[in-house]
Amino acid sequence: MNQSNTSKLSTFTSVIPNQQSSTTFHGKGYINMGPLIAKHYEIKQASSSIEPSISNNQYEFKVMLLGDSGVGKTCILIRFDNETFLTNNFHSTVGIDYRHKVITLGNKKINLQIFDTAGQERFRSVTHAYYRDAHALLLIYDVTSYSSFENISVWLNEIKEYTHNDIIIMLIGNKVDKSQRVVSREAGERLAQNYQIYFLETSAKTGQNVELAFMTTAQAILDKKLHTNNTNHLLNDKIKLKNTELNNSCC
Repeated sequence: MNQSNTSKLSTFTSVIPNQQSSTTFHGKGYINMGPLIAKHYEIKQASSSIEPSISNNQYEFKVMLLGDSGVGKTCILIRFDNETFLTNNFHSTVGIDYRHKVITLGNKKINLQIFDTAGQERFRSVTHAYYRDAHALLLIYDVTSYSSFENISVWLNEIKEYTHNDIIIMLIGNKVDKSQRVVSREAGERLAQNYQIYFLETSAKTGQNVELAFMTTAQAILDKKLHTNNTNHLLNDKIKLKNTELNNSCC
């Protein structure tokens, strides 16, 4: 792992509120949590001396960025990875671009493998091959482009065809720093509620809610993984108990 990634570790702590709600508020942004339990999040900077190690508390999650060309997928990724905004010499992604970043959730280290995909139709067949193993998808539209918002339903139908049923999806309305908004926050929230997925508005230019989007997604993947592991352990314990009862029963 290169030094630039290990020197920018983040710590993310979640607290379950006493009262559940379908929306999490965070500054000017908020997240529609869909079918998951609503949580409030706090982001802190961790010491750069923290090094990832192979243990039971280390995970690798694959996240894909999807959406029409020009909605800001690459800019969101670079803002999260380098904390900078891509302004000059910008070119549309060709096929798939890849970056990774190590983050910390509580006492667990997560290696986020992030795949930035091309939005053009001619690259869709390449993108489909990566859907199968993804843990989460960030589906992005541009709040100043109504066509990119309308195409979200097309993307969601494609996702349904090529991914597993329990994949985590976050709908993101990007470029909220611009004054030429044509897609309201309420429209984005309604769409997310209809599909029972997360919702958040971001600005890659200012950084608003970009880190929160990735951290919330990672937390949701981790929660689901830990819940699945706990369920499997309970099931295994029941099977062992049943086998013990059968072995001890009299003939």
